[in-house]
Amino acid sequence: MAHIPRDETFDCSLAVLNNGYRFISERCERYGSDLFQTRVMMRPVICATGEDAARMFYHPHRFTRKGSMPPSTLMSLQDRGSVQQLDGQSHRHRKQMFMALMSPDSIKQLGNLFEEEWCRRMQQWQRQESVTLHYEMEELLCRAVCRWTGIKLSEDAAVQRTRELAAMIDGAGAIGPRNWKGLVLRVRTERWARKLIEDTRHAPLSRPRRSPLESIALHRDENGNALPAEVAAVELLNILRPTVAVARFITFAALALHNHPQYREKLRDGDAWRKMFTLEVRRFYPFFPLIAGIVKNPFEWKGHQFGKGDWVMLDMYGTNHDSRLWEQPYEFRPERFQNWEGNAFSLIPQGAGEFDNGHRCPGEWITIELIKRALTMLVSGMEYEVPAQNLSIDLSRLPAIPASRFVITKVRER
Repeated sequence: MAHIPRDETFDCSLAVLNNGYRFISERCERYGSDLFQTRVMMRPVICATGEDAARMFYHPHRFTRKGSMPPSTLMSLQDRGSVQQLDGQSHRHRKQMFMALMSPDSIKQLGNLFEEEWCRRMQQWQRQESVTLHYEMEELLCRAVCRWTGIKLSEDAAVQRTRELAAMIDGAGAIGPRNWKGLVLRVRTERWARKLIEDTRHAPLSRPRRSPLESIALHRDENGNALPAEVAAVELLNILRPTVAVARFITFAALALHNHPQYREKLRDGDAWRKMFTLEVRRFYPFFPLIAGIVKNPFEWKGHQFGKGDWVMLDMYGTNHDSRLWEQPYEFRPERFQNWEGNAFSLIPQGAGEFDNGHRCPGEWITIELIKRALTMLVSGMEYEVPAQNLSIDLSRLPAIPASRFVITKVRER
C-alpha cells in the first residue's frame, strides 16, 4: 500500500477553525499529495483534494452522508431524515421529488419572482441613505422562494422567516453563539414548516398542477407511504434555506463587479457573458469549504485501502482553485469559461457528479439562474455607488462573507 502523509498535529480541530477554506489544500500542497491523514474532533479522517478526489468521492455506492457532519452542522443545514442522509433506492426516489421541481419553466418562474421582489424593493432603497446588499438579498430571496413554493407570507412573517433561515446558514460552520442562534431559531422554523405541511395535507389542491409545497407535503416514499410531517418539514426547509443562501453568491457577484468594472458593459450584452461571470463567481469565491462522507463499501484509491467506516473529507474550495485544473486560479477571469465544455468534477462549489442519482445539489440550476438575474439588475436595472468600507473576506470564517456585507448608496432605478 502507498504511504499517505500523516499530519504531525495530534488533532487539527483548531487548525480547521483557523485555516478554514484553505485547511486541506494547504496541507496537501505541503505534503505533495492529493490526500493526507489527520484527526479532527479527536476522530481519524482522510482529507483529499482535486478532480480525481472528487471522482473518487462521488463514485456511486462508496459513501454515505450519515454520521459525516458534526451534529451542530447537520442540524443547521440538513437535519435527520433529509434526502442527503439517505442512500440507495430511498435516496434516488426522494431525489426525484426535488428534480421534478427543477424544470426550466419552474426555474424561470422563480427568477421572475425574484426580479419582481427586487424591483418592488428598489423603490424603498432609493429613499434610504444606504443599503446593505447581503441582508436585502436574503429577504428578497426568502420572499421570492416562498411565493414560488406556494407559501403566503405577511410582511412581518417575511422578516421573521428571513431572520431564521439566514441564521441557520450563518451558524452552520461556527462553534458557539452564532451556531446556537441558528439552532434555536430553527426550532421555531421547523414548527412553522410542520404546520404548513399538515395544513396542506388537509386542503384541496390549489391548482391543477401541484405547487412545490404540495409536492413535498403529498410525496410518498418508495414504499408508498407519506413522509412523516417532521421529515416533510425538513425537506421544505431544504428548498427555502439553500435559496436564501444564494444571497452570499449574489453579494460576491456585486463585489466582483466592483473590483472588475470592465465587465459591466459585457454583462449588458447578453446571456453568454452573464453565464461565464456567474460560473466564475461560483468558482472563485468561498461557499462550502468541504464535504464529508463515511465509507460504506471498502475500495482502493491511489494505493490506499479505504475501509468501511472511514471518515473522508473532500476539499471543494481547493478543487475550485487547483492550478492543475484552472490557469491562474486566484485571478478572477470569467473568460476561462468561454469554451468550457463542462466538467462535473472540477467546478464543485455545490458538489460533484450526477444530479439524478448522486448527492449533487439539485438547486444548482436555481443558483445559476438567480445570480444571472441579480447581475442583470446590478448592471442594467439600477445605478448605485459603493462607499469606502471593509470588503475583506476572512477565509477562516465559515461560511465566508465580505466583512461589510457590501453596502451601497445613492441607489437609482436605471
